[in-house]
Amino acid sequence: MIMQETPSEKEKNVTNNQLNQNSNYRNIKSRGIPSSEDFYLPRYDSPELKQFQNEQEIPTRNIWPVELILNFVFPKRYKEKYYEISLKFMKELLNKTCLEGKEIAEFVKNNNYSKATFYNKILIRLKRIGMIKVERKTITINNTKYRPMKVTLSKTFGNYLMKIADSWLVHVDEARAEKHKSE
Repeated sequence: MIMQETPSEKEKNVTNNQLNQNSNYRNIKSRGIPSSEDFYLPRYDSPELKQFQNEQEIPTRNIWPVELILNFVFPKRYKEKYYEISLKFMKELLNKTCLEGKEIAEFVKNNNYSKATFYNKILIRLKRIGMIKVERKTITINNTKYRPMKVTLSKTFGNYLMKIADSWLVHVDEARAEKHKSE
């Protein structure tokens, strides 16, 4: 009779950890998408949205205000404070198109916003989704390094959504064209 050795608990854990690392396995939690990566899309017929298409599904030519656009990023219904801070900041940035670190610090101070909330939640989220571009340059003066911040508007957010939308429209048009051919 051949005896097999059973692996110890430690060996099992090491093996499972190696398997997870080797296969880039990522444990997905059942709570859903992390809030830092979510995007709010209310129903297309929601009263929160202005009309964007007519009865024939042709887009209307009206431009949505910044308030409505930011509602997709920081939904007023769920993240009211973040929405208010981001709206005020984006209006300031749209007015000036570029803000230096000193101006941003002044904005945060004058509006009595938490620095942690602004820099760790608002600014990072706006940068991550592509609404703003944050640049830093390293400047050395008397052996002391400074990294002043410069924030500018970015088109990446719009280009990203346009790519998704344009791709979907092509798929719908192709499917409808195929259906008409077969009829």
